[in-house]
Amino acid sequence: MKQPKTLFFCTECGNETPKWAGRCPACGAWNTVVEKTEPTVKGKGRSAFSRIMTPPKALPVTELRNSVEIRFSTGMGELDRVLGGGAVKGSLVLVGGAPGIGKSTLMLQICGKLCEFAKVLYVSGEESQHQLKLRAQRLHVESKNLLVLSETGLGEMLEVVNQEQPNVLIIDSIQTLYNGELDSPAGSVSQVKDCTMALMQLAKGSNITVFVIGHVNKEGSIAGPKVLEHMVDCVLYFEGDRHTFCRILRAAKNRFGATNEIGVFEMGDCGLTEVENPSKMLLSGRPEESPGTCVTCVMEGARPVLAEIQALVVGSAAGNPRRTSNGFDYNRAAMLMAVLEKRGGLKLSSCDAYLNIIGGLQLDEPAADLAAVVALASSYLDKPVPGDLAAIGEVGLTGELRSVSQLAQRVAEVRRLGFKRCVVPAHRDLESFPDLQLLPARNIGEAIRAALRG
Repeated sequence: MKQPKTLFFCTECGNETPKWAGRCPACGAWNTVVEKTEPTVKGKGRSAFSRIMTPPKALPVTELRNSVEIRFSTGMGELDRVLGGGAVKGSLVLVGGAPGIGKSTLMLQICGKLCEFAKVLYVSGEESQHQLKLRAQRLHVESKNLLVLSETGLGEMLEVVNQEQPNVLIIDSIQTLYNGELDSPAGSVSQVKDCTMALMQLAKGSNITVFVIGHVNKEGSIAGPKVLEHMVDCVLYFEGDRHTFCRILRAAKNRFGATNEIGVFEMGDCGLTEVENPSKMLLSGRPEESPGTCVTCVMEGARPVLAEIQALVVGSAAGNPRRTSNGFDYNRAAMLMAVLEKRGGLKLSSCDAYLNIIGGLQLDEPAADLAAVVALASSYLDKPVPGDLAAIGEVGLTGELRSVSQLAQRVAEVRRLGFKRCVVPAHRDLESFPDLQLLPARNIGEAIRAALRG
């Protein structure tokens, strides 16, 4: 009898190597290469999916229909926005997020709308059918087209799929699913890869839309091999602090749409509620006449979103001042503080500085530079920024203000939310907006004077 072959694989990215190494040659992670025995197949055929599905048939490209991509609404406009206009038949969608963030709640809530025109099979390996029933009652999801299965075996689950023929399949979660024909335990790299491959074949071969829930590790990425994200059609991340009410859904990969859209939800007692106007929600409770706060407008896909940037500058008691940023790139914040000291004349090198973005947003575009600079200057000078003023623009190393993309659309959103004044770069010609005064500035000195003089 042939002895099983011994391999080594990385627990971070799933890369396999013939010998052990202290550092993974693929992803560069240290102390993640572990030994494993090559999985042995107990039955004929590696995948349980191959035993219940007919082999695919190749077709000439001239015979393919143009309307292969058929979208349907999930019943949640915010989720449809992130998916690119709705879910696609035969697609495999991976939804990741921290424990308790609301992934299972989101998936069970969309079942209420999907069951109006489709049969949905919800497979849970973490909750019993009784627990799912209680959660469905809390979310007011009741339909005969919603089938619930508490199972962790891949073969048994595929048999149920073959019998029921659902239109939508939801797996909660991929780490609990295992193929009994492999010797490795559930959640291992080989199990996650094999089960995901079987689900991908099921989605493409049977034209079933599959939603898969995945856990995340301590670094915030989806647990399991990195190749898992390359196998699926769409990767969604559900973000936000589970102790707060705001949840943000964003796409990291989407073969059928853009990856720069976000969906905003609010967690309540009866599940997730869509937030159609996230700017208004993110600005609610904003302090008035308080130094160190400024509003800017960022683009999340095609949607302009107003965000509040708060800054706190205090004298440092230590020789090495502290710099902290939450929701704002740390290196960019340090650069803006250096520009503010060199070109703006504010001695921030002897002060502790803190930047915070309200609502859990991650601002990663240069359009928020000017608002951050104004907030820092406001806190340092202890002068409040008027509550009806916003700031939009990119800051260069020489202190000049650069224009940003879609500036007219951003200014229109600022006006729609009731702001009366907006500081913008002077190098961009904009049409006049009624009830909104544009304050052009060529550098950060002019911008700070225009923002704080009122």
